[in-house]
Amino acid sequence: MRKRTRAGLGAVAGGVAVALFASAAGAAPGPGAPGVGDPYYPGAGNGGYDVAHYDIRLTYQPSTDLLNGTTTIIATTTQELSSFNLDFGLKVKSVRVNNVPAQFTNDTADGELIVKPAKPLAKGQPITVAVAYADTPSKVVIDGIANGWKKTPTGALAVDEPQSAAWWYPSNDHPTDKATFDVSVEVPNDVVALSNGSLVRTERNRAGWTRWYWRSTQPQATYLTSLEVGKYDVNLQTTPDGKPFITGYGNDLGDSLDAAKASVERTPEINEFLASKFGPYPFEAQGGVVTTGINFSLENQTRPVYGARNFLKGANTSLVAHENAHMWFGDSVALGKWSDIWLNEGFASYAQFLWSEEQGEGTADELAQFTYDSIPADDPFWTVLPANPGADKQFDDAVYDRGALALHALRKTVGDASFFKILQTWTTVKKGKTAVIPEFVALVEKVSGKPLYDLFQTWLYTPAKPAVGPNGQSVAVAARAAVREPKSYQQIHETHRLLAEEHQH
Repeated sequence: MRKRTRAGLGAVAGGVAVALFASAAGAAPGPGAPGVGDPYYPGAGNGGYDVAHYDIRLTYQPSTDLLNGTTTIIATTTQELSSFNLDFGLKVKSVRVNNVPAQFTNDTADGELIVKPAKPLAKGQPITVAVAYADTPSKVVIDGIANGWKKTPTGALAVDEPQSAAWWYPSNDHPTDKATFDVSVEVPNDVVALSNGSLVRTERNRAGWTRWYWRSTQPQATYLTSLEVGKYDVNLQTTPDGKPFITGYGNDLGDSLDAAKASVERTPEINEFLASKFGPYPFEAQGGVVTTGINFSLENQTRPVYGARNFLKGANTSLVAHENAHMWFGDSVALGKWSDIWLNEGFASYAQFLWSEEQGEGTADELAQFTYDSIPADDPFWTVLPANPGADKQFDDAVYDRGALALHALRKTVGDASFFKILQTWTTVKKGKTAVIPEFVALVEKVSGKPLYDLFQTWLYTPAKPAVGPNGQSVAVAARAAVREPKSYQQIHETHRLLAEEHQH
């Protein structure tokens, strides 16, 4: 969720009207676009091809931070190409396109690898791109950002949002181009290598080293693909419905270890509850990793990564509910543009309201009303628009809290039956795809049969505190005054505050 990278691109955000994946004009082969034209990060992603699969095969030595290996990309061209870009910041040794050596320009500072095949590529052509590379990622700076790869005392973390892939594998780095993944990483025997999906096997092919093989079989965005190398206690388990359930806990968690386990080990139970609200769990595996190497938490697909500080005050199943709600909202249904971040964070935050109600620690009505009442009308909080907060406010706490209030206002307007039908229809028709906010609004109006333009304008697009609270006109002033602080409020509020604080760094 949290810490923005490639922040320098945010300066060009705003009213940029660029069509995503615009085709090159004319019939002659031309270069693929160096970005998809995202309004917040125009340089993210690339045009001219669509990736189906990444095979990432690496060796990593923690003592030197040397990462080397090959990433093989299976893709299809979407236009005639004389050249194309990959988002990547490490030093490249060679590139082959369809087994033939290709020319390349390795602009590490901009995070762009420009590939020129030996012959132009026809539109609709299957291509195989193999990139061999070696570098020390913690020393790599891309667009002025140096924290996409986080060196730790025993290893490293490739965990961040909106971009982290460019520090460890070449890709089309935008959520609109999902793919399946095989990730195999060889590390010294005294550390482990964790990633997404299912653990296929481990192998010891040479003295002192172990290779870990991970596979993700469902479409996955590049920033949700993670790597955690270090000294972790790894638990290999199975969920009640037979899915791999794999967790890892850093050996330096100290007093936070038991609280972390008391939270993350309940993931299958929490996902069963969320499935009752959102529809079937969308992926083939579950799990979680807890580390001191980051302070934030991120919804990496099938295996969220949690910063240890979130468990300093004890168990925090609310955070586990938030990150796993992203499996439906943000991972399975991914963003079409980064400005639509409400579709991720507002929904995951509302899942915390639902989990609080399930645990008897405050109802969604109470949490929504107390949050609304606690923030004065002149607070800058209300000037941030959840539907388009701007690149510099993309992870502002208003995106989480006001975003959740917007969903509660919707629920109170359409009723529980329609509300949860809307959520389950959304996660079904958009499974494995990307989406933007207008598509959600259209589905809401179709399912509910109500015109709801004014509601969304009030809660998502107006830079002011709504005159009527999220529970609607029927909530009397006396009833509002009687609402005490729900038990879960402080933990939910603190979680969102920490996420927003981390974003400022």
